[in-house]
Amino acid sequence: MPASRAKRHASLIFGFLLLFTFASIVFAGLTGSVALSFSELADAAAELMRGPANSLAASLLELRLSRAFTGFITGATLALSGVMMQALLRNPLADPYVLGISGGASVGALATILFYGAFWMVDLAAFGGALAVALLLFGLAYRDFRGSGSSDGSAPVLLLTGVIVASGCGALITLMLSVAPDSRLRGMVFWMIGDLSGAQSRYLPWVVGAGVFLFAMRNARAINIAAMHADVASTLGVNIGRLRQLLFLCSALLTASAVSTAGSIGFVGLIMPHACRFALGPDHRLLIPAATLAGGSFLVLADTIARTVVAPQQLPVGVITAVIGVPVFLLQLHQLRRR
Repeated sequence: MPASRAKRHASLIFGFLLLFTFASIVFAGLTGSVALSFSELADAAAELMRGPANSLAASLLELRLSRAFTGFITGATLALSGVMMQALLRNPLADPYVLGISGGASVGALATILFYGAFWMVDLAAFGGALAVALLLFGLAYRDFRGSGSSDGSAPVLLLTGVIVASGCGALITLMLSVAPDSRLRGMVFWMIGDLSGAQSRYLPWVVGAGVFLFAMRNARAINIAAMHADVASTLGVNIGRLRQLLFLCSALLTASAVSTAGSIGFVGLIMPHACRFALGPDHRLLIPAATLAGGSFLVLADTIARTVVAPQQLPVGVITAVIGVPVFLLQLHQLRRR
């Protein structure tokens, strides 16, 4: 594809993603058990910009926008984490949960719920559990981080260690679910599936997401080399060992932030990088911002569906992402095989 045509194609894709992001947030503001018209939405937005909400429409919009923005940063961090994990492991099937970091978050959060911890302690315990597993993996697979991975594109020690740690976390989760009283079991199951209904707006996910995004964009060329030419990275001026360590650290922070905010929401970190790679190619200078926008918008749309499809009852958003994600991923695989 000529350079000018490729640039025009990328511009169209990014224009569509920006429009999709705006449309998903507007749709989230309009839709709910009490629907708002466009005129009511505009009046409510103007009221919120002037000061505190006084009308019903403004109060509804404030609640919905808060949840939509939380969903956006959660989806964006999951998609960005998926891009970085796939580059780290040189494996297109990798996602933010493949190394068991989300399992550590689940163990921390569910233990807190089981033992009647305060609400704010659940988020803190989830974040701490994820970081604890990340540090454990880093220590166990430290020598693997220093190399470039095997020639077949994987990091054997790191991947196998992550699978074993994830299995151990899964056993602990099963144990806690089996002994949990009925009064706590529903909340624990909802947290595991992934749910934004109890998520609160916080600055930490935005700080983590923005910081990692800037790092990723600054090192996009090096990430391209690590993902496609790791075996000769040193001859191209890239310190592959240090880059792998930073990729793992950033992916762990993103996963910990997302899981502590909304629980384990699947498929976002897997299908969004694949969809953007299919549309734009493997260049991380384009893939990183595209996947970030696509992941955030997708989760906002999925959460809006989750809270409206059987309103006033709300479904866990993880169910919606799985229902959408499975056929989309199978379609992507079919199209790649045809190519």
